[in-house]
Amino acid sequence: MLKRVLEVRRLGRIGYAEALALQKKLEAEVIAERKRDYLLLLEHPHTYTIGRRADHSGVLATAEILKTLGAEVFEIDRGGKVTYHGLGQLVGYPIVNLSSFKEDVHLYVRNLEEVLIRTMSDFGIDAFRIEGLTGVHTKDGKVAAIGVHLKRWVTTHGFALNVNTDLGYFNWIIACEGEPVTSMERLLGRELELSEVEDRIIENFAAVFEFAAAALSLGS
Repeated sequence: MLKRVLEVRRLGRIGYAEALALQKKLEAEVIAERKRDYLLLLEHPHTYTIGRRADHSGVLATAEILKTLGAEVFEIDRGGKVTYHGLGQLVGYPIVNLSSFKEDVHLYVRNLEEVLIRTMSDFGIDAFRIEGLTGVHTKDGKVAAIGVHLKRWVTTHGFALNVNTDLGYFNWIIACEGEPVTSMERLLGRELELSEVEDRIIENFAAVFEFAAAALSLGS
C-alpha cells in the first residue's frame, strides 16, 4: 500500500483569525476529498485562546491590560483550557485524516507528544510525558501544549512549542493545569532559529505518522 504524502505549509507569522480560517478551509477539503493531509507551521502575534474546558476566568488580565500587552483573546473548539500563543513560539496545526491512519484520538495526542519529544531530543533536551496530563514536559516545566479538535476523524488545532517565547505572557493566564512553563531558549541558554526547529518537527512528524514524504509549500 502506498504511503500518504504530507503537504507542509510554513506560513511564518500569521494572525490567529486568519490561521483559524485556513484550518477550517482545509478541514472541509480533507473531509470532502480525503486525498491530502496538511501540516501548518507558523508563529502567532500575542494571543490567548480559551478551549472547551475553560472560560474567561482563566484569563487573569483585564481588558485594559490585554490592550497594553497587545494580545487578543479567542474562544475556540479545541480541547483543553487556556493557553498562550505568541512571538518566538512554534505552532503546528495538522489537518490530518485519521481514518487513513488510526481512528484513536488518545493515540493521536500521544503521537503528537512523541513528535515533540523526539524533536527535543534532537536538540539535546530531555523531555517526557506526565501521567494524566497532556503536552510535553521537562524537569524545568512544560515546553509544549497540545489541544486538538476532530470532525469526522479529521484533525484541527494541534501544538504550541515554546522556542524563544517570552514566558512572562503566561503570567496573565491559568495555563492548562497550572504547571510551570519553560522554553527551549531557557533550557539551552541560547536563542534558536524557528526554521531550524521546524525542520526537525517536519521530519519527526512524517516518521511518527508514517508519511512517505513531506512536500513543502511556503504559501497559504
